[in-house]
Amino acid sequence: MQSNYIAKGAFVLMAGWSVYSPALAGGIERGGYNIDLLFDQSRIAAESTATFVMPGRKLKNVVDSEPTDGPLNAFGYSSSADETENFWSPRIGIKAGYENADCMFDYSQPYGAHTNPGENWAGAQQNIETKINSDNYALTCSYRFDAGPGQLRIIGGGSYLKMDGFKERLVIAPGLFDTAPLDVFGLSGSGVGRLDLEGDGWGWRAGLAYEIPEYAFRASLMYYSQVKLDDITGSVDLTNIPALLGAIPGPDGGPLIPGAGTVIPVHGSTAMPDALELKLQSGIAPDWLAFGSVKWTDWSQLQRIPFYNSAGLEVTSLDLGYRDGWTLTGGVGHKFNEQWSGAVSVTWDRGTSKEYGSLSDTWLFNAGVAYSPTTNVEIRLGGVLGILTGGDSSEMTIDGKEAGDEASYEYDSDLVAALSTSLKVKF
Repeated sequence: MQSNYIAKGAFVLMAGWSVYSPALAGGIERGGYNIDLLFDQSRIAAESTATFVMPGRKLKNVVDSEPTDGPLNAFGYSSSADETENFWSPRIGIKAGYENADCMFDYSQPYGAHTNPGENWAGAQQNIETKINSDNYALTCSYRFDAGPGQLRIIGGGSYLKMDGFKERLVIAPGLFDTAPLDVFGLSGSGVGRLDLEGDGWGWRAGLAYEIPEYAFRASLMYYSQVKLDDITGSVDLTNIPALLGAIPGPDGGPLIPGAGTVIPVHGSTAMPDALELKLQSGIAPDWLAFGSVKWTDWSQLQRIPFYNSAGLEVTSLDLGYRDGWTLTGGVGHKFNEQWSGAVSVTWDRGTSKEYGSLSDTWLFNAGVAYSPTTNVEIRLGGVLGILTGGDSSEMTIDGKEAGDEASYEYDSDLVAALSTSLKVKF
C-alpha cells in the first residue's frame, strides 16, 4: 500500500522534475535537448514552456592587448563592459501513445548566445556584438516491454537543426584613419566589420530507459549525436571601412585590410557537439521524489572555425577554444495535495572557457511549483537564482593560431536569474 502511495504523489512530477534549470550550460547551449514529455503516462499530452533568463556578466580591467589596429585604451575606450543580454528559451511538444509505443514531436532552441558589450569598450576589436540563433525540430519515439519488475523502453529519433547568427567587431579604430595625416583623404567610417552566417544539418538520438511505476523509479540514458553543419554560408561586410585601406600595403606586403569597403561571400563548416545524459529518479517516501542527472557534452570539438572566400583563402574565423562540458543536477520533489506539488534542485555546470572567454563554472539553485486545477491541465512556475563564477580571459593558441589576443580582461562572480512557466494539457 505504501509503495502505491509513493507512486501516486511522485508521478505528478515525473515529466517536469528538471523544472527549470535554465539554459545556462557551457558552450552556446540554451534549452538543450529534452525528451521528458515522452514519458508522460497520458495517451496524448501537449506542453509549452517559456524561460526568461537574465545573466549579468560584467567585464572589468579590460586592456587592448593588440594596439597596432588602434590603441583603444589610449583613445578613451572604457575598461569595463556589461557583456550579456537577457533572452527567452521556448519549447513546444506534443506526445501521443498507443499501447506500448509513444512518439513525441517537439520544437526548441537548443543553442544560442547573445553578447553585446558594445562599441565603446577597450575589447571592441574582439567583440562588439555576437548573436547566435537556433531552431530544432525533432521526432522521438519509444517502445516499451515488460522486463523483471518494471518495463524497459527503447528510444530513438531524429532532428533537424537550423542555425544563424552574426558577429560584429572593430576591425580598425577610426582614430587611425580619421586624423592626420590620413584625414586629408576624407576617409570616414565606423571601422566595424560584420560576419553573417547560416547553416543547417540533421542529427539523431538513441537511448534506453527502465521504469518501475510502483516506485516512481526511472533511469534513462540518452545519446544525442553531433549535428554536422557542412555548408555554412554567409558574408563579411567591410563597407564601414574606407576602401583606400584595402589599397595601402600592410606589414606583410599585402593590403593593409584585404577587402576593405566591400562585402565578401564566405563559407565554412563545423558540427554541433554530441552529448550523453543519464537521468535518475525514484520515490523515496510517501509523496516524495528524489532525482538527479549527469550530462557530458563534447564542446571541445569546437575550437577554431575558419571561413573562406571563393578562392579558398581564409577571411576570418570564430575562435572558441572550448573544453568538454559537464552538468550535474540533484533535487527533491514533493506533492502537497491533489492540486499542488513542488521541487527544488541544485545544478553545477563546468565552464567551457579555458584561457580565453568568460564561460566559467555556474551554480544554479532552482525552485518550482506545479498546480493542477483538473486532471487534464497542469501549470508550472519556476524560478532560478545562480552564480556565474569569476575568472579572466587572455591570449591562447588554438590549432596553431593565436586567439583572444585583441583584449584581456577579468570578471568577478556575477548573478544570474531566470523565470519559467509551463502549461501542459493531457488526455
